[in-house]
Amino acid sequence: MVELAFSTNAYTRHALPDAVERIADHGYAGVEILGDEPHAYFPDFGEDDREELSNTLDSTGLAVSNINANTATGYYDDAPPSSFFDPSVVTADNEEREWRIDYTKRAIDLAAEVGAPAVCLATGRPLPGNPPEQAYEYLLDSLGTICEYAAEHDVEVGIEYEPELLVECTEEVLELIEDVDHDTLGVNLDVGHAAVYGEDPAETIRRCAGHITGVHLEDIVGGVRGKHYHRIPGEGDLDFRAIFDALDGIGYEGFATLELYTYPDEPDRAASEAHEALSSYC
Repeated sequence: MVELAFSTNAYTRHALPDAVERIADHGYAGVEILGDEPHAYFPDFGEDDREELSNTLDSTGLAVSNINANTATGYYDDAPPSSFFDPSVVTADNEEREWRIDYTKRAIDLAAEVGAPAVCLATGRPLPGNPPEQAYEYLLDSLGTICEYAAEHDVEVGIEYEPELLVECTEEVLELIEDVDHDTLGVNLDVGHAAVYGEDPAETIRRCAGHITGVHLEDIVGGVRGKHYHRIPGEGDLDFRAIFDALDGIGYEGFATLELYTYPDEPDRAASEAHEALSSYC
C-alpha cells in the first residue's frame, strides 16, 4: 500500500524540526528530508542537529521516506534560488566531483541513521567543456563508488531524472541502471518530470517496475509536455487516479512524496491541500 509523505523542501523558511512537526500536523505518514541548506547541508549538519532531528521524528511518529540529495546549493555563497545541481557527480573537475561523491555518502549516512530506505540523486548537466559522452563516464565511475557505499549501509540510491539533465527520461535512466548493474541503484520517479518530458506517468511507472526506490508527486499544468512547475495536485492536469492505479498494479508499497518546493510562502496550505487531494487514493 502506498503511503503519503511530504518533502521539507517546501519549508525552506522554517527550521528542519519545525518543518517536520508541521508536516506531521497535516496527516502525513512520512517526511522527506532536504539534504541541503537550510535543512541538512551535510558539512554543517552536526551531531546536535542529528539528535534534534531524531527526537522530532520520534515525537511526531513520522517515518523518513527519502533523503533528497539532488541539490547542494550550500556549496556556494551565491547560489540562485532554484534547483542548482553543481558540483554534480558528472562535473569535469575531479576535486569537485569527489566532493559531490562524498556529499552523497553523507546523505547515505543520514538515511541509515534515521531509517530512510533511500537517497535520491540527480545527475546534473553536461556543462561546456564536458560533452555528454565524457560526463556519462564520470557518472558511471561516481555511481560505482556511491553504490558500494550504499550497499554497506543497506540504503538504495534513486536517480531522479529531469529534462535537460544528463539523464532526463525513463529510457535513459533504465539504460543507466543496466550499465551500472548494482542492486542498490534504481530510480526516484518524479511523475511531473515524466510528464514534462512527454511521457505518460502511468506508463512510466509500469516501465520502471522493480526499480523504483521512491516517488515524487506534484501536478503539472498542461499534463504531458507541460511546463516544469510543481503545482498542488488538482491545480494541474495529471491523472492521479491513473498514477496510483499504476503504482498498485506493479505492487509498489513505498512512499509517494509530495515535492512542492514552489510554495515557500505557503507550505502549510500546499501540504494540507495536497493531502486532502490524494489521501483517498492510498
